[in-house]
Amino acid sequence: MVIHLDGVSKVYQTPTTSITALDRVGLRIRQGDFLAIAGPSGSGKSTLLNLLGCLDRPTSGILTITGVDTATLTDQQRSRLRNRSIGFVFQMFNLIPELTVIENVELPLVYAGMRRGRRERAQDALARVGMLRQYDQRAGRLSGGEQQRTAIARALINEPELILADEPTGSIDAESAEQVLGILADLHSHGRTVVLVTHNASVAAVARRSLRLVAGRLEQEAITPLPVPQRRRRAEAYRAHPVADPAV
Repeated sequence: MVIHLDGVSKVYQTPTTSITALDRVGLRIRQGDFLAIAGPSGSGKSTLLNLLGCLDRPTSGILTITGVDTATLTDQQRSRLRNRSIGFVFQMFNLIPELTVIENVELPLVYAGMRRGRRERAQDALARVGMLRQYDQRAGRLSGGEQQRTAIARALINEPELILADEPTGSIDAESAEQVLGILADLHSHGRTVVLVTHNASVAAVARRSLRLVAGRLEQEAITPLPVPQRRRRAEAYRAHPVADPAV
């Protein structure tokens, strides 16, 4: 999946004024990329991620995904693209607290109308993030780190080409943040395209390349990534010592 933004702007209108969240952004995301976009609150990071995930439409400019201009897609086609090809990880997890862990992970398959093999696929996704043991717990009773790992499992359930992570470490402790970043690094090492947005430069440094977004405008390579061996060790450490889960 190759994503190309050419002069993309997003403007929100209010009764008295207009707010430019993104200002003529140009960006190319290649298959297998690991891109971090850093910037302060209000810089347009989440708006950009929403456009990349086809959750919103640009006010102007062209956004293409694998050569297709997303402006030509119907709402149904955009929904199908999201469900089949894009996995979302949000800062606030967006789990349904009354449902169990595995029921939350299964939701994308429920929306897709899939029945056969649904439970097995959810179990596999939970095992990959070390959450299989807690499969029958209510999501509302989990710690922040456990909720985020559950959210990542949900994002993986359809084997998406692209993972979009919006402040994935913003609401969890430092140890859980290391686990989450290890999972994302491992996904990238297996060929997934990962785009994360963060206000934290040290989090952005784990990506292969990093950009800074300021007042809706992208600045090129403003953050020095960790050396390749260090980033590789992070992924290898997760594979060698994944989050403990006796049920796996």
